[in-house]
Amino acid sequence: MTFEEIIEIPPYSLDKEKKEKLLAERLVGLTNLHRKNCPEYGRILDSIHFHEEKCRSYKDLPFLPVRLFKELELKSVPQENVVKTMTSSGTTGQAVSRIFLDRATASNQQKAMVKIVSEFTGSNRMPMFIIDSPSVVKNRAMFSARGAGILGFSIFGAKKVYILDDEMHLNVDAMTELLEKYQGEKIFLFGFTFMIWQHFYKELLRLKKEGISFDLSNGILIHGGGWKKLAGEAVSPEEFHDRLKDACGLDNIHDYYGMVEQTGCIYMQCEYGHLHASVFSDVITRRPIDFSECEIGEKGILQVVSAIPESYPGHSLITEDEGIILGEDDCPCGRKGKYFKIIGRMKNAELRGCSDTYAAKFR
Repeated sequence: MTFEEIIEIPPYSLDKEKKEKLLAERLVGLTNLHRKNCPEYGRILDSIHFHEEKCRSYKDLPFLPVRLFKELELKSVPQENVVKTMTSSGTTGQAVSRIFLDRATASNQQKAMVKIVSEFTGSNRMPMFIIDSPSVVKNRAMFSARGAGILGFSIFGAKKVYILDDEMHLNVDAMTELLEKYQGEKIFLFGFTFMIWQHFYKELLRLKKEGISFDLSNGILIHGGGWKKLAGEAVSPEEFHDRLKDACGLDNIHDYYGMVEQTGCIYMQCEYGHLHASVFSDVITRRPIDFSECEIGEKGILQVVSAIPESYPGHSLITEDEGIILGEDDCPCGRKGKYFKIIGRMKNAELRGCSDTYAAKFR
């Protein structure tokens, strides 16, 4: 099945049987594509004696560790076809993942993200607060995970305003101006979890004590990353939500899980606090002792698969995160597919992530 056919399917409409059939066809096709066009990937499959005919399901396909993208330049297109290189966030001296995108894959990432996020925000573009500084997206040829997140979500903004400067100070005047201009309208907010807490929420509290407050009860906030740092401040997802609501009226808040190695294929949090796999992706939990598949409700290492990547072999990856699949096709929100929660990083996994890396730099 082609990506063009998949993009026409509503993101959370397929039950287990239909979705597994679709992903099996697409992911086997991508495995063959990358085996043929990425020499390093082909050698990896040869070294484990992989044979497609032995696959009963896409769950039997080989998976690459995400860390491998820090060690090798894996691409399935000629260098002259690469239009964008994505990099993961890394602290000084730390290796970063490099993800090579051709025009088709970059376009498909954006199309998938629009389909997924629109299910939560609606299809209309909105005035937008970006809770970050504009310097993050200056280099359009080399995108960090943080910059890629901002640019990816910016497509939902009609009028975009960065509300932090390079020193991470809140631009109160810009916020006031936008809220006055679009009074009563929906406002879209996007940022990384730790930065929202540290430089947005805490500043709103300080301003409130001075008699300055903002009403964002019409806002929709999407945020991701940085829970490891917030855990150090004893902030749970529930408290994060409640404190923001108290500070500015924000109540429509959605976390998401994603990574630069599978950009576009994000897992959005529903109103019941569950992360959801869309038609473009799936999540599998595996036991660390032998990588066998976990049962629903059993903690394991997260494997993520994506129907999107055509320019690099990132369609089946084993992450360094642990999680639990909570169910499939029966979330109270009505969306079909698997829903799950993240437990956290595996012990001894290296520091990674936009907000965590930012925190390491500025603490």
